[in-house]
Amino acid sequence: MTSKEVKEEENGDRPGRDVSGSAPSDTVLPRRGSPVARAALLAYFLLIIYASWYPFTGWRNNGLPVFSFLNLVKQRYWTGFDVMVNIVGYVPFGVLLVLAMYPFVRGIWATLLAAILGVLVSGGMEAVQNFLPSRVPSNLDLLTNGVGCFIGACIGPFLARGLLAEGRLNRLRQRWFAPHASQGLVLLAMWPLAQIYPQSFLFGHGQVLPMVSEWLSGWFEEDIDLVAMLRPGPAMGVEQYWLSETIITACGMTGAALTLLCLLRRSAPRYTLVLLMLFAALVLKTLASSLLFRPDNAFVWVTPGAEGGFLIGLIMLAGLAFAPQIAQRRLAVVTLVLSLIVVNTIPANPYFTSTLQGWVQGKFLNFNGAAQFLSITWPFFALWFLLLPSHKLNRH
Repeated sequence: MTSKEVKEEENGDRPGRDVSGSAPSDTVLPRRGSPVARAALLAYFLLIIYASWYPFTGWRNNGLPVFSFLNLVKQRYWTGFDVMVNIVGYVPFGVLLVLAMYPFVRGIWATLLAAILGVLVSGGMEAVQNFLPSRVPSNLDLLTNGVGCFIGACIGPFLARGLLAEGRLNRLRQRWFAPHASQGLVLLAMWPLAQIYPQSFLFGHGQVLPMVSEWLSGWFEEDIDLVAMLRPGPAMGVEQYWLSETIITACGMTGAALTLLCLLRRSAPRYTLVLLMLFAALVLKTLASSLLFRPDNAFVWVTPGAEGGFLIGLIMLAGLAFAPQIAQRRLAVVTLVLSLIVVNTIPANPYFTSTLQGWVQGKFLNFNGAAQFLSITWPFFALWFLLLPSHKLNRH
């Protein structure tokens, strides 16, 4: 055997390499798990916690065993809507569990392990609800959540190879996005969903001071308004509200879009991807306004300030789409911080407050909690991500 044949045989014995010593082909299974799947699983797990324990107030011990809901007594009050929501809500969780375990655990074992983990997570959520006066643990919720997770766990193996190993989405991810963009992709996928919760201003996320004021008022048993303390003086006029909303809308959408742009390679269709993200956000905003209020309020968010801010944001993005990645990242931080400052220092719009009075949460209580969590925390998670040192590895 010649030295060339020996070298070819050695290369051929190595998993994932052909006889020419080239890189692994698309048909070879990845050696490590997907960072996107793991980050998405963590984000969805946090949403489940928030939705299950919202509104996190009135903690007390009712004296009952923690797992007293684990009985064979049929739930007295339930609706088909509740069953559907509990099942559908845990289907993505089951899928993400399987995707996060791939390729270390695959096939039927991944399905069984994901189903077991889903039941354990649901049981933990229900057990903690014993200590919340506004929540009632239920064996039906445990059952339906477990069914939803099992359905997702059955779907997961069929998606794992196509999405993570050899699928078109994986190839597009490698072609369009920087190598260390996994956390950012999950974050950006959450931004359109953050539009679901009713907000005083379009893209006005991170409005924490009103919530903190409510907490402080409850603790000290007196009316505390931090926004009024930061902005003393006469009430704001129409022109001031219009200008504030313009700034919030322009900075909010520019910060989110720049976060996307700084993760893209030069060859990616930048304008198309940004417009698709903005379109998804506006569609979800419209559908949420129609469902949470009334159909005739579907476009209640379309105001002169929102229109002006959206137009200014588009002009800014058109000029910054091909700016250096480090400049895009720094400007994303600046615009998000400016949006947070403005949205937390102006009082609520009286017109929006009157519209909000017609919102009956009802069956959407769990869903509302998760949507509110996204709306409040998204800009803070975005700032944390934009300041990570791993961005230095994505410069191109």
